[in-house]
Amino acid sequence: MSLPSLALPAGACDCHVHVVGDAQQYPMVNERHYTPAPANHDALLEHMKRNDLQRVVIIQPSFYGTDNRCMMDSLARLQGAGRGIAVLHNDVDSDTLKQFHQAGIRGIRINVESAGKGNPQALENLLRHWSSRISHLNWHLQIYVDHQTIAQIAKTINTLDVPVVLDHFAMIPADSSMDNESLKSILTLIESGNAYIKLSAPYRIAQNNSIVATKKLAQAFITANSERILWGSDWPHTNREPGKLAHEVSCYRDLSPTYLLDSIESWFPSTSIRQQVMTINPAKLYGFST
Repeated sequence: MSLPSLALPAGACDCHVHVVGDAQQYPMVNERHYTPAPANHDALLEHMKRNDLQRVVIIQPSFYGTDNRCMMDSLARLQGAGRGIAVLHNDVDSDTLKQFHQAGIRGIRINVESAGKGNPQALENLLRHWSSRISHLNWHLQIYVDHQTIAQIAKTINTLDVPVVLDHFAMIPADSSMDNESLKSILTLIESGNAYIKLSAPYRIAQNNSIVATKKLAQAFITANSERILWGSDWPHTNREPGKLAHEVSCYRDLSPTYLLDSIESWFPSTSIRQQVMTINPAKLYGFST
């Protein structure tokens, strides 16, 4: 498939990108697990243009900790075409939350997977804490955690006053049976409506970066509730290279030029589904004007 052959809907949104700025201007936390190369704001604009994307959601990466400046600076330059998901200290004050909202932030990210922790009770406590802090702003919570932990906290997610977005196919292995208990629990959660699932980064759940291997999961989630599906590129495709120390630069994943559009065509074969997933759902969740 050549790049121009798939027409994306007007207002198409990439719901998962990261921006990596100059290391001197935006230093990474010392206790990070890996170090990516720069992928700055101009490179983000090139990514959007190349893939015919009009809107984007920037996700605060783990290596910046709670220093959201790099993301915030990009949001300002996007002039309304971007939204952000921040990582914040639990005790951040209400005035700061309001300032973040004005800057385009629409949610809080809880990244359990990168930290290598999956304590269900601790995660439930964080979800309840943040839900009470952000519900009046119409924000949501985004969690990156293994599928078993999500299944264990599904009932709690359903009781929260804010929606919850599950990163990267909820980290369900692509070869999972439809009878997998975690998968069934997460499908029920999506069907109930208080959780969104982000179909992104198939290389995190499938061997050989396979898009085809994840199609069955994508179809199952769309069937469960097409109004709770999001798409994200995971640009610039960070990767912890085996054998690299935490402070050594790991190269980005080597993907084909058509990889992202191929995934959209595979997972969302109809115009109506692409419109729902790539424009309507993000506009509602992130507060883009339609």
